Amino acid sequence: MTDHRDHEAHCYELVADCRLRAATDLFAHTWDPVALAALRTGPRRRHELRAAIGGISDKVLTDTLRRLLTAGLIDRRAHAEAPPRVEYALTGLGQSLVEGPLMALGRWVIDHGDELLEAQERAEGAPLP
Repeated sequence: MTDHRDHEAHCYELVADCRLRAATDLFAHTWDPVALAALRTGPRRRHELRAAIGGISDKVLTDTLRRLLTAGLIDRRAHAEAPPRVEYALTGLGQSLVEGPLMALGRWVIDHGDELLEAQERAEGAPLP
């Protein structure tokens, strides 16, 4: 078993390969956490997802679902029906992300979102350093 300190040292040596970077990449795309949150209540069809999210284009939804599938955070299930029915659902890994860090971020936004927006508004009018 790898010692935590060994991993930490390795992470500092190879920052580009760090697991922390891989985890933070999950939040690099604006719509990824939103789509994950929309799937928190259970499987949804594509049109249901798009309606639940609101403001997302079809192309961006396609790209988002592709990234989340590739990351192992969601499953795509095609049902043999006429017409064909496809549903997207969180995997165990996706569920752990939604119930852990994403939920904590949501709580933080509830507590500090106004402060964050106010700071951004002040910064928009301020000259760059």
